[in-house]
Amino acid sequence: MGSSNFGEATKCANVPAASFEKWRGKLPDQLLKYWKREGWCEYVNGLFCTVDPDDYEDIVDQWLADTGLNEIDAFHVIGRSAFGDLYLFGEKTGRSVTIAATLNMITVLQNKLKEKRKRELDFSIRCFFSFIKPSQLDMEDENGQPLFERARSKLGPLEPHEIYGFEPAIVLGGKVLLENLAKVNAKVHLTILRQFADPELPLSGIDIEKLLNS
Repeated sequence: MGSSNFGEATKCANVPAASFEKWRGKLPDQLLKYWKREGWCEYVNGLFCTVDPDDYEDIVDQWLADTGLNEIDAFHVIGRSAFGDLYLFGEKTGRSVTIAATLNMITVLQNKLKEKRKRELDFSIRCFFSFIKPSQLDMEDENGQPLFERARSKLGPLEPHEIYGFEPAIVLGGKVLLENLAKVNAKVHLTILRQFADPELPLSGIDIEKLLNS
């Protein structure tokens, strides 16, 4: 994957030929090279995984609805954390948007939200996988203690379709505590979280018209 931060993949699935056909021209060649070499994989025992973007198209539509972001670009999920953070890649703009569903937030790197050339999109992929670190993907509890390894020890490892989710949800006032974590179906849980409240957009002042015309 071009990153030494994660070490070897802990679980992998081969990417079907149909997926390469579907995503060629929409996602960078560099990402497809990673898929061909390694498959869709989990790293650090499921703390991070690369995914089939198809599995999350409906989730992306739900979370980006009414944000204006879907007017700027077509975004697809290329990675997911154990706590349900979704790392999106824009067909024209590259790696600039993350859905942090657990915290009911969508983060946007506004300075990256610009149309890029093919080699810049490949570079965007390389940078993402080279610089992301396990410590960035873990969540801390109310006392500042990392949760992933403790959740894995208590609840068991995640299946490919699962994440660790908070019950009750944080957006409903739930506390960020180990005892509030459960193994949940990722797509079902992320869909339910979106129904509780509109996501916060820290860059809610984004001038969509200006970006569209830039």
